[in-house]
Amino acid sequence: MKLTPQTALIHAPRKAPQFINTVQAPLFRASTIIFENTDALFNRHWTDDYDYSYGTHGTPTTFTLGDHIAQIEGGKYCLLAPSGLSAINLVNSCFLSHGDEVWVADNIYGPNMEHLRNLETRYGIDVKVYNPIDTDSFQPSEKAKLIWLEAAGSVTLEFPDLINLVKKAKSKNILTALDNTWGAGLAFNAFDFSDEHLSVDVSVHALTKYPSGGGDILMGSVVTRDKALHHKLFRTHAIQGISISGDDAAQVQRSLASMQIRYQHQSNSALHVLQWLKTQAIFAQVLHPADPDNVSHQYWKDTCQTEQSAGLVSVIFKPEYDMNAIRKFCDHLKLFKLGFSWGGPVSLVMLYKLDDMRHLDHSHLQKGILVRFCIGLEDADDLIADIQQALKAL
Repeated sequence: MKLTPQTALIHAPRKAPQFINTVQAPLFRASTIIFENTDALFNRHWTDDYDYSYGTHGTPTTFTLGDHIAQIEGGKYCLLAPSGLSAINLVNSCFLSHGDEVWVADNIYGPNMEHLRNLETRYGIDVKVYNPIDTDSFQPSEKAKLIWLEAAGSVTLEFPDLINLVKKAKSKNILTALDNTWGAGLAFNAFDFSDEHLSVDVSVHALTKYPSGGGDILMGSVVTRDKALHHKLFRTHAIQGISISGDDAAQVQRSLASMQIRYQHQSNSALHVLQWLKTQAIFAQVLHPADPDNVSHQYWKDTCQTEQSAGLVSVIFKPEYDMNAIRKFCDHLKLFKLGFSWGGPVSLVMLYKLDDMRHLDHSHLQKGILVRFCIGLEDADDLIADIQQALKAL
């Protein structure tokens, strides 16, 4: 059939072979996916391992990244979302209904708490708060459906009594969801940890952090080992139209090869900075679960048996330093940039008022304003010098 020039441009044959072996996986961009024939259209199901039906469902690019994230975390199935918070919301939306009880740690990631409070107000979810270092504070009723775990917790970095919390939840048939962004699948295996080989049900990971590593990609993941759970999550994922960019997936995929190296470097730098921070009289308390003086140190050792940890360390200034002083300190930092997130090449700093964030007694924390340092890829001694010069402004 002879075609007009316009139609010929649209339907030009792809003469070059469409497959080669390369270091990086090929990038597929697709909304529409072309079916070879009607058999291919009808003889498929959304539960197939790799069901290519529409771009939101998945492409070779997104499925490849999902497979690799599942491998890193010790899981079998992975769903990708456009941010870590989107991945968290997927779990909440999938498993919680009117009248259900959900338990969250007092040091939970703030936006997760905000989302759950919104569900509580609008849809009658009952949100309960527990102390992550006190298993007895977790007292679920028969309505409890889900417990959120975070290891380590946000900002104050307590490592939870993960072993006993998971055992208690499982004894009552409560689903366990772990925000695994801090551990990144590297500090410990969420699906096989401790001498008892325990496992959470769901691991959520903000790929924005260590997997991306560049401070320029937003993405999240939900990993499971249970096919039925995965299919339930996948159905909600599809109904909500959750999808990610193939270009973003390719960027994260490209960064995975260096993820372990970056994680270890930032961890070592954070520990080096931690030791110096502990010598400074201006701080009432320095917070890091690998510190033997930390209230949750033993829980970290019991779970992270390779003794790995993320590149985060927090300090609490002595109470005589008010918010104006802490703002002055942050404004005088040169290498540390003021911004949210972590896991990228540039070190970041953020300040917090703990009394505005915690719901339960937190007597293990000293009084004062908290500053969190997120260690990047700079030399640790340069970062110490930067903190030192900024302290002189006080």
